[in-house]
Amino acid sequence: MLSGDKLSGLCEELKMSVDNLAGHVARGGLSRKDAASAIRNWKRRLYKPLPTATDVEHLAGGLGVEAVEISEWRVSYRYAPTAPRKARLVADMIAGLPAQKALDVLKFEHKRAARMIEKLLQSAIANADEAEADVERLIVSEARVDGAGRRLGTKGWIAKDRGRAHPIRKEASHLHVTVTEE
Repeated sequence: MLSGDKLSGLCEELKMSVDNLAGHVARGGLSRKDAASAIRNWKRRLYKPLPTATDVEHLAGGLGVEAVEISEWRVSYRYAPTAPRKARLVADMIAGLPAQKALDVLKFEHKRAARMIEKLLQSAIANADEAEADVERLIVSEARVDGAGRRLGTKGWIAKDRGRAHPIRKEASHLHVTVTEE
């Protein structure tokens, strides 16, 4: 997946205009005007239209860098059976750490969400390795937890004495981990 932050940084560093890059992406199937609009969105981290692997390769060719240098790898676990408040404690611990150090931290963490986030991180590292990125230089650029509402398959209420009902609040989370090369 294309990293909008890295794309913006390289464009400023190399002083490349959007129009110059649009010429490279336009060869990939988009018209020049659509390519320029897409690149402006990608620089702002708005991925509409979603950049394909060929778009990333054409952008990297236009910038004169490897495709890995402007890429990031994202994984998510939707409707994870853990409360967001508890999972955020674990996610905040690893954000910004090198990937291998983050795996070590998660291995010795006793919280339930640590196992889930550890598997996500291993998956993101495997995806980066598949794209021939340098695994030793990977960092966790983002570790985010969003609320997903009540867990699927749980009752909303439990019956209590004298006709009362108490709510059952078993919540789910969406876990997101992103790794990138330094």
